[in-house]
Amino acid sequence: MLGTGLVTGAVTGSWLAGDSGDGGARGAFAEAGELWHSVPVDQLFPATVRGQGAGPGGADRTWTRVAVAPDRDCAGAFDPLLAKVLDPIGCRRLLRATYTDATRSYVTTVGLLFAKADAAAMTSLAGRFEKEGLGRREDLMPLPYAAKDTVAAGFGTGQRASWTVSVLTDAPVVVYAVSGWADARTVDEPEPAEQAMESGATSAPAQAGLGHEAQGLADRVERALRKNVGPATERPS
Repeated sequence: MLGTGLVTGAVTGSWLAGDSGDGGARGAFAEAGELWHSVPVDQLFPATVRGQGAGPGGADRTWTRVAVAPDRDCAGAFDPLLAKVLDPIGCRRLLRATYTDATRSYVTTVGLLFAKADAAAMTSLAGRFEKEGLGRREDLMPLPYAAKDTVAAGFGTGQRASWTVSVLTDAPVVVYAVSGWADARTVDEPEPAEQAMESGATSAPAQAGLGHEAQGLADRVERALRKNVGPATERPS
């Protein structure tokens, strides 16, 4: 369904379309919204995620899962302002996992918010994120999942370094990721992944590749989500 190197953003809006007409697309949209309880966690958040070319300069990355949060609703799961922005699409369920890189230098929480909204509401929110640049606002960063007795134990709000938020328009899902250093250092100036990945970026998160950590994991978790939608709606790669 997806080529190995396909960039997630380029196919948003088409991955459930298939060739089965509007009815098939609507059915796939609904099916995607039920994946939170019908698909094993290891399929949505694999124990090991390989990112070919996902690092700075096209370097390969490997991430290891260190913790999976219990699935839950969204009450208290986001900072108040981000929760307010996401409120129009509702929250059916929230799934989260935290990963570390091969060197155990960085930690990244990736999340899947399964919304109650229909396609029109998801499209509206995605349009707002794009038009207003909400995904680049520091006051709309997602929260990390800091699991005790893991390398991510000190991954708190002050340790957030880079992040990405993607509102899908063809599934009731918001995919996000937030990254930081594994040594629990605080970050004075977090930077959105899109900006931290730009050529010539000189911020500390950019120089460390933390934008690539967040974006690379978010992209691959989104691909894992897509692979679990029924084969009747899949398109050949």
